[in-house]
Amino acid sequence: MLPRPVLMVLVLPPLFLAAFARSLPSPLRTESVRNQTPSLLNLYAERSSPFDLEVSGELAGLPAGATRYVARRDLLALPQVTFEVADDANFRIPARVRGVELEVLESKIAAKSEEALIVAVSSDFYRGLYPPAYIRAHKPVLALEINGQAPPDWPRSREGTSSPMGPFLITHPHFAPRFKILAHQDEPQIPWGVVRLEFRNERRFYEAFDRRGSQSDDPAVEAGYRIAMQNCLRCHSISEEPAKARYTWPELGTIAAEAPEQFAAYVKNPQSVARYAKMPANPAYDDPTLRALTAYFRAFDPAAKR
Repeated sequence: MLPRPVLMVLVLPPLFLAAFARSLPSPLRTESVRNQTPSLLNLYAERSSPFDLEVSGELAGLPAGATRYVARRDLLALPQVTFEVADDANFRIPARVRGVELEVLESKIAAKSEEALIVAVSSDFYRGLYPPAYIRAHKPVLALEINGQAPPDWPRSREGTSSPMGPFLITHPHFAPRFKILAHQDEPQIPWGVVRLEFRNERRFYEAFDRRGSQSDDPAVEAGYRIAMQNCLRCHSISEEPAKARYTWPELGTIAAEAPEQFAAYVKNPQSVARYAKMPANPAYDDPTLRALTAYFRAFDPAAKR
């Protein structure tokens, strides 16, 4: 770790400070806050408001798996960023967002043994996953205000349910894809209705989903794994723990092993297989991409030989 620089404090006239603030680059600006010390956030055992943030997992100074709450007032006291977002599919028109970078929250909450994977869990158990590499590249932000409004006055979801998008959502000042795997391009993780952030050990979390079987070194299996970690894992679970989608990883493995054509057709266009399926389609996925996903998942079939 590099040594902290020595800070020199200058007392400057207010007019100079105002001019300096206006000169900061747009669209991202760090705002004045009450407390910018590196100390940890207060984590409370009970929720005091519906707009407190639930946090769990590997939290600094607490047993693994603990659940605590961060008061909204404490979130608002952290260093904030403000920007206009124009490329987030959650908004019909550009929106002005004010919030806290996930990187800042990690530094205030997560245990420091290793870099944390942050999992944002929505009220319907949809998940946004933020590995350290994603956080560094895309600078995701936990929104606290949208267009100057608190969560009760946020726009409604663009999905058919028109649900409230609070108490939290995650967005980016701007999203530029980092990679493309076959026909799958790096996708923004922009969950709304977020009710909990989980701070997980990245290595241990992904071990359960690692490539299996005799073909684990196959490039197609590797591609399928990387696509599944960003796309499928948002809704499907490895076990019976709550998840947005009904099929677990082993159940997907059985379908991929016993009915590979049906599996591929469902991934590309779920409604072509099940009329009332709610899973979004992946029309851009071509045959090599679908074969890669099928090859990866079929090893999770409980009947498959290890």
